[in-house]
Amino acid sequence: MRVSRLYLDTPLTAQETIALDEDCAHYVRTVLRLKKAYLVTLFNGQGGEYQAEIIEVSRKQVLVKVLNFIERDVESPLQVVLGLGISRGERMDFAVQKSVELGVAQISPLITEHCVVQLKGDKESNKIRHWQKIAQHASEQSGRTVMPAVDTVELLADWLERQSGLKVFLDPFAVQTLSDLNPENNKVTLLAGPEGGFSEQEREIAEQAGFIPVRLGPRVLRTETAALAALTAVQVLWGDLECGDA
Repeated sequence: MRVSRLYLDTPLTAQETIALDEDCAHYVRTVLRLKKAYLVTLFNGQGGEYQAEIIEVSRKQVLVKVLNFIERDVESPLQVVLGLGISRGERMDFAVQKSVELGVAQISPLITEHCVVQLKGDKESNKIRHWQKIAQHASEQSGRTVMPAVDTVELLADWLERQSGLKVFLDPFAVQTLSDLNPENNKVTLLAGPEGGFSEQEREIAEQAGFIPVRLGPRVLRTETAALAALTAVQVLWGDLECGDA
């Protein structure tokens, strides 16, 4: 039987008994319908995971006993930061979810000139929480033990100034490819545009900030496809995705 994984944003210690937060408790009680004595796996995003046993399931609370720590190393040796021009609805959700599965370390939602999504006030904070929850569920399901960061929304120009490592932005008209380059200190910063791509001015300021334009192939890819294709490529080239012999 598959053992469910749950993320808890709290310190975990073997042999302690803890009450699950409201979201996790609802998931265990109502969605998974787990009962007393069932085993679950807990992780807090700090590395490794814990085996735990459910000792109470009631309307008031779900209690688990943390049994033992399990050392697991499933994180990529390549630190990948993804700057992602905000796209509409399901496209952005899909990009966040699959980026986490592909081992991204940090996702930065960016406002660019051609963004069609307007986020202000509560709408912005709600969106950030929504994307963070997507990242959490993707981490639970993919077996990750370190929780990737989903940053607050930022203007592209402000974000560009602080980045490091091998810095590349995806441009279907570029000459260079990723295989022409090498990461710096096992870190790659990828920049992918929204549906409308980057403006000429944005291309210029990105290059001024040290970002190298690269192409992924002869076809123009949709924004969510381009970001995921680039993540896959860097993980195959320098990370932990493996390609078997033909």
